[in-house]
Amino acid sequence: MSGTRTGRARRIGILFAASICLLLHFGCGASSGVTSTSDSSAGSAESSPTPVNNTQPVQVGPGPTGTDVNQLLTSVTICLPGTTNCQTISNVLVDTGSSGLRLLASAVTLTLPRASDSSGNPLGNCAAFASETYAWGPVATADVQLAGEIASSVPVQLIGVSGFPAVPAACDTGGAALTAALLGAEGILGIGVFRQDCGNGCAAAGAQLPGIYFNCPGSGCVAAAVPLQQQIQNPVWLFPQDNNGVVISLPALSASGGQSVSGSLTFGIGTQSNNALSGVQVYTTDTNGDFSVTFNGVNYAGSFVDSGSNGLFFRNAAALGIPLCSDNPSFYCPLSTFNTSAIATGASGASNTIVLSIANADQLFASGNRAFNDLGGPAAAGFDLGLPFFYGRPVYVAIQGQSTTAGAGPYWAF
Repeated sequence: MSGTRTGRARRIGILFAASICLLLHFGCGASSGVTSTSDSSAGSAESSPTPVNNTQPVQVGPGPTGTDVNQLLTSVTICLPGTTNCQTISNVLVDTGSSGLRLLASAVTLTLPRASDSSGNPLGNCAAFASETYAWGPVATADVQLAGEIASSVPVQLIGVSGFPAVPAACDTGGAALTAALLGAEGILGIGVFRQDCGNGCAAAGAQLPGIYFNCPGSGCVAAAVPLQQQIQNPVWLFPQDNNGVVISLPALSASGGQSVSGSLTFGIGTQSNNALSGVQVYTTDTNGDFSVTFNGVNYAGSFVDSGSNGLFFRNAAALGIPLCSDNPSFYCPLSTFNTSAIATGASGASNTIVLSIANADQLFASGNRAFNDLGGPAAAGFDLGLPFFYGRPVYVAIQGQSTTAGAGPYWAF
């Protein structure tokens, strides 16, 4: 997470959830929805439950550090399962690039019940991020409330719990342990296209398991197979209704950005009058939750939409004469704003043109603003349509296996 001034190349979702399947060669895409627990589709377009408040406010601003840019934050209420003993945690990062709720232990005052294996050994979870950080901690259980929606007994991760067994080598790959200062938030609300954070790749005993779930006896933590229903869950699909996806809406910005932005996170797609799927193109995904973007004659498979990334991250900019910032190579610094376009194509072949702008990051950071639609930087692979892409357009995220008016997820629509 290098950066100068207010700059920070935070790409939280890239190495996690949807993309972790690609990097580790595990099939945790749509197939995991087939073998999961019962399809919680009560909130799909076919049913008519009593509507609840399905709109959660979100904000973009400096965040708890006071220095971050393009941080999409919200508040999350957690409760001891089945009780009214609850706590609201503010400044939680909204991340469409991952699945599952992860909270810094320092922000949690409730004593949540912990998960364990059949021998009573604690269950640990590891998440690795492209920012060269990792999150390590126990799996706990909480009721999760967002707006008027409540998901019961949701497996969540607590990050950095004092006294929990040491991080195993398979999790600590040389990066830094995630903290509030590094994250710029008190946790991560992963509301991507998958139901669980790993899926079938972590559920099959006897298989070559990725370093995501661990049983932790006194002798040290070892990789473990964990059933789908016990894995870290995207809380949205566990809502009784409005559980097939989300819509993120942020207002348009000028080229110079803004100091703060307020928007909405709406639950459900086609389930209430405020989340109809209209005026957008649907992009179905591959089993990794990705589609493709063609830019400057190059097709970038493994592309995705990630509200947890604070910029537009892509390769091949040098061929267009877009230089890196000299003092901060995590971002691009063209001499003047670079306006361009690309073609997004879903797995089903549906495609459309998207318009993008890249401004000089150093000048943006020096402005004192915190929200930008034209901040960009280099990526190792794929095309990461980060938070700048969200300004001025609704972005729909349909969850795997959940019915919507445009068919079952996973898909993106914008």
